[in-house]
Amino acid sequence: MASVLPFADLPPRTDVWRGDSLAAPSLPGIASGFAQLDAELPGGGWPVGALIELYAEAEGIGELSLLAPALAQLAAQDMWIACIAPSWLPYAPALAAQGIDLARLLIVRPRSHAETLWAARQAIASQACSAVLCWLARADMQSLRRLQLAAEASPALAVLFRPAHEARQASPAVLKLRLQARLDGLALHILKRRGAPLAAPILLPQLQCMARALPHLTEPIPMAGHHDLAGTASARPAATGLHPC
Repeated sequence: MASVLPFADLPPRTDVWRGDSLAAPSLPGIASGFAQLDAELPGGGWPVGALIELYAEAEGIGELSLLAPALAQLAAQDMWIACIAPSWLPYAPALAAQGIDLARLLIVRPRSHAETLWAARQAIASQACSAVLCWLARADMQSLRRLQLAAEASPALAVLFRPAHEARQASPAVLKLRLQARLDGLALHILKRRGAPLAAPILLPQLQCMARALPHLTEPIPMAGHHDLAGTASARPAATGLHPC
């Protein structure tokens, strides 16, 4: 009769991990630029070959700034960074100031929800993009599963921005973060990762909301000129790399 090995003595596998520890992915993650966050992510950074979901409690609180250090690295690979159906037009000066090569930035404006899902899936699978960022107003499990399958076969950083109220929806994404603006910085709540749950949020004081005195944006605001960056509701999205469409 074959002996039974203790779990701790089993050969390591990338698809199995202990419930009290982080998984050991086959590929290292993409450094986020924030040591506190990398320490809590399997692979030491944003996962590759997987789907990531970010749920911001309000738009323009630093969601693009959170990704900016990784995007700056990826833009140097001479591949595209695709932004699909952004709620706000990415503000070029803010992105350039964070080291992102604007020549590698591709903005895709689909005409329908179905086209948004199709464009995201094609961009992830194209092998031409180092990162694919997609803003989804809604998504069902089948659509998310297709995106996850595409991400598994791709080296791209695949990130979905989704409404905060959908954070509890089941999803095949391997990493889910809820973003909360606080006076002392941006709080990241890890809702799902390959490893033990994290009870307390990660606080990034580097991403302190630049316009925290302004009320949270609850709906899109009218178009403003690029010179109008202070003293109005457009200050927050512009400061964080977003400008209203």
